[in-house]
Amino acid sequence: MHITTEENDIAEVLFSEEAIQKRVKELAAQLTKDYEGLDPLMVCVLKGASFFYADLCRQIKCRIFMDFMAVSSYENESKTTGVVRIIKDLDKNITDRHVVIVDDIIDSGLTLKYLKDLLSARKPASIKTISLIEKQLGLKDRIVPDYNGFTMGDHFVVGYGLDYSDYYRNLPYIGILKPETYR
Repeated sequence: MHITTEENDIAEVLFSEEAIQKRVKELAAQLTKDYEGLDPLMVCVLKGASFFYADLCRQIKCRIFMDFMAVSSYENESKTTGVVRIIKDLDKNITDRHVVIVDDIIDSGLTLKYLKDLLSARKPASIKTISLIEKQLGLKDRIVPDYNGFTMGDHFVVGYGLDYSDYYRNLPYIGILKPETYR
């Protein structure tokens, strides 16, 4: 097997491709059950959640609608800036719709809380959140996703849509990036 430069930057594989796909199927089965007959609008938080979102939506076995938002709180850094910027808003009206925000990773929870508050003001019938990964940081008053794929400690991870400066998104697994790569 040929090892790419990007794979040499990975200290440890945290979640394998197989583990991710298994968990995505489990989450999709739960969403199918919970949203049967409700035609939820699945909102992808671009770009990081795109791989998770696509796989998740393909596995959901009830009728869904899809839309996308692009936000930024990192600006090519390894830590959040604390400021959330909307780069692309929803195309669809969400009033009286069941909305599921699909995010890649929750660390501070700032972005997901901001989006949930923003979209809640638009009067959806319901709004739920799903995250592929939730970091267990012990922060008070942090948003907890309604559905969660994996939990982990405070590692900087890449792969399966997660990036550092737009690199590593295409890795099929999620791995811990070697600190010397981003410091």
